[in-house]
Amino acid sequence: MKITFHGDDLPSSREFNISGGDKPYWHIPEEVPVAFVYNRRNYAVMMATPDDLADFAVGFTLTENIIREPWDIISLDIYQTDQGVDMRLKITNEALEKLDITQRRRNLVGSASCGVCGLENADVLFRKLDPVSEKPIEFDENVIASALLALSDHQPLGNLTRTVHAAAWADLTGTIKIVREDVGRHNALDKLLGAMALEKTKPSNGFVVMSSRCSYEIIEKAAACGIKALVSVSAPTAFALRKAEEANMALFANSQSGPVRLK
Repeated sequence: MKITFHGDDLPSSREFNISGGDKPYWHIPEEVPVAFVYNRRNYAVMMATPDDLADFAVGFTLTENIIREPWDIISLDIYQTDQGVDMRLKITNEALEKLDITQRRRNLVGSASCGVCGLENADVLFRKLDPVSEKPIEFDENVIASALLALSDHQPLGNLTRTVHAAAWADLTGTIKIVREDVGRHNALDKLLGAMALEKTKPSNGFVVMSSRCSYEIIEKAAACGIKALVSVSAPTAFALRKAEEANMALFANSQSGPVRLK
């Protein structure tokens, strides 16, 4: 994959003058529109923190099931402007054909029925996830606790702004290896999954840690990339738990007494 950046890098945060408090300013995160365009076809615009953009492009494209593998992206041109970011991706003909079929279905149903964010219909929410393993894998609670405790030490933007979400990859000992941050928790996970794909990280070699609550979308995105275990700092929704059960994904949440296994 050929990756080319155009324009100057955009800041991920800015200083904002405030009155009161012990400091005259506050660091706030940036949030800009990021457009995804595939072979000149407009697909989506996400509001996101403008950093780790190549990771975001790959992760989003994987979790949207537009491609199966990172090398299905032939080239990626990232245009950074004052108005936001354009991700212009060239994908293989096979991936493009699949995308065109999906887009036609979305457009048809979006104009003719209730739709869910332009998707075919509400049934898509209940489409069963493919299993990521034969059965949920086991982890020692001390390993999970170690990763949760270390997470804040790997959140430079979060520690600066106290606002953004983080998604991290920890190995089997609970050591955090990769972290990505964003104002959107789904974006943070997409960035992490994209980074893992580009670095050829094996999903069986660890687990994902989320600094946010766990909704069904988090489970679906993780399952799309073969993640076998996920840890969240708070309890998941009931729907997320059901989706994790479908995927045979081990799911943990932090509680007042420490990490607990939910699935």
